[in-house]
Amino acid sequence: MRMLLWFLVLSALDLAAWGDSLELSWNETQARGLSQELLDLFVGISQLIHTGHNGVPTIVSRKEWGARSLTCRAQLTRPVAYVITDQITGMECEEQNACSQKLRGLQSRSVYTKGWCDVAYNFLVGNDGRVYEGVGWNIQGMHTQGYNNISLGLAFFGNNLGSSPSPTALSAAEDLIFYAIKNGHLSPRYIQPLLLKAESCLVPHQPLMPRKACPNIITRSAWEARQTHCPTMSLPAKYVVIIHTAGATCNVSMDCRIRVRDIQSYHIDAKDFCDIGYHFLVGQDGGVYEGVGWHTEGSHTYGYNDIGLGIAFIGNFVEKPPNAAALEAAQSLIHCSVVKGLQGLREWRSCSLRSCLSAPGA
Repeated sequence: MRMLLWFLVLSALDLAAWGDSLELSWNETQARGLSQELLDLFVGISQLIHTGHNGVPTIVSRKEWGARSLTCRAQLTRPVAYVITDQITGMECEEQNACSQKLRGLQSRSVYTKGWCDVAYNFLVGNDGRVYEGVGWNIQGMHTQGYNNISLGLAFFGNNLGSSPSPTALSAAEDLIFYAIKNGHLSPRYIQPLLLKAESCLVPHQPLMPRKACPNIITRSAWEARQTHCPTMSLPAKYVVIIHTAGATCNVSMDCRIRVRDIQSYHIDAKDFCDIGYHFLVGQDGGVYEGVGWHTEGSHTYGYNDIGLGIAFIGNFVEKPPNAAALEAAQSLIHCSVVKGLQGLREWRSCSLRSCLSAPGA
């Protein structure tokens, strides 16, 4: 299943609209600048309450869809801090009987092929507008390494590969999130990693030295990338998506090059991506490593791959943020994308990303 979590999405219209203001609460002006259908899923309870959202999801129980007995034992401690979404391909269905049959097949593959105790997700959402119970509210899923014990895993199925979930499915997901918060399964602050912090994310604490146009980028040939063929990226991108690889980190260039090669092999051989999923990777050595680069579409964040540049910090940063060298390198790279006209930010203010990478409630 998925090995990464997006911590922060920077929108071109977001930063331009905020300007010098320190009032960063989510509002309708900012929302209009985003891909509304997908972002509705992520903006959280603040927007759902604001719009008067009070739906109750239609949940198809394990018994109703014919699940095998649940043998998973690892418990979730409520409320959890994250919602992590995914898309399952090859499971197109439009009505309950067909979706139930698909889920039974998924469960069998999960148990007998993957060796898991059940399906990987807490809940799954079909294009029929129903929410199907996976391992449920109280059991840890197996969807995202490093986050299974602190998140609800929610997977969309029933839609074609590369297409967005249907409005009916998105509405069902919103109902589920609202219900989860209302009943204490999910923290009301679960979406905080997607909100910029006023104290450090837009306004620098001290005068900044002039920033060079672009950082030194370690090319694909330098880290001995495999040759691949992937779709072309449509530029300028509308978003910068900052994520982490959720694996081992690296502090010296040679180790980082090995890590990037390993990640590419994993993405191609195990995940069936056309290449490494990120546009660029940033190591704790302060190096920026070319992934698929500026002009190739990534595979980093469902719904944003064709419109967002994915920058991944090499390592797992659940407990603490990347070091200063890595943060500075990422900032320089984003600045570079603006200077080159590859990122559609009308204004980019140099800032610290540190607090933007903190966990909810921090």
